[in-house]
Amino acid sequence: MDILVCIKQVPGTSKVEIDPVTGVLKRNGVNSKMNPYDLFALETALRIRAKKGGSIKVISMGPPQASDVIKEAYMMGADEGTLLTDRKFGGADVLATSYTISQGIRKMGHVDLILCGKQTTDGDTAQVGPEMAENLGIPHVANVLSIEEVKNKSIVVKMDMPNTVEIADVKFPCLLTVDKDIYQPRLPSYKKKLETKDRKVDTLSLKDLEDKDENHYGLNGSPTQVEKIFPPSVNTDKEKWEGTGDELADRLDKKLKELKFV
Repeated sequence: MDILVCIKQVPGTSKVEIDPVTGVLKRNGVNSKMNPYDLFALETALRIRAKKGGSIKVISMGPPQASDVIKEAYMMGADEGTLLTDRKFGGADVLATSYTISQGIRKMGHVDLILCGKQTTDGDTAQVGPEMAENLGIPHVANVLSIEEVKNKSIVVKMDMPNTVEIADVKFPCLLTVDKDIYQPRLPSYKKKLETKDRKVDTLSLKDLEDKDENHYGLNGSPTQVEKIFPPSVNTDKEKWEGTGDELADRLDKKLKELKFV
């Protein structure tokens, strides 16, 4: 069984500078880590491989230093990894990102199952996985809570819907986005770190993809643009009131009306 896991390098801190012109995060020089949700996807792949055999590949998109998360995936048990990296991919919204990764997946060849984390901690859109499946023309299920059964030609999953929990039997090839806590992710292995320290990370740029039209990637291929982004303001102002219960209730009522909360 050929399994592909999509992973992403995200900032390891909330103190990230914003480019005032493009409105995107300045990732260079920022401590980074693997997106926590992707750890659940990778662990799911490892559990499936342990039962059904096969191989696990990972793919990521980002600057050259994003290869670090691919090497981390090697330390957890992944077999191969590919990094999509090109300045022309920079500033992509969810549509351009999903299209770029789907192009990379096509370049990598056959895959039975694609696994993604539910969302990323630096975007929280939960849109890239399903959009990738649409670009690839394969079935997909989001918010997967558990893997019920892996068959020869399909996979049975339990998915979290707004008002119900449902079971779906999805034919291969397909894409799943898994929710947190589907499995407890394992820690990277020091032994595997030594074994994989020289393992290659393949890289793909725009010139390597089937579609080489720059208008489909990065800022050029993004129909949505960030108009303004800024850190939330912190208000620590406080007042201390003293008095009887009736006096405090009356004062609170006046304050709420003054602030137009009521």
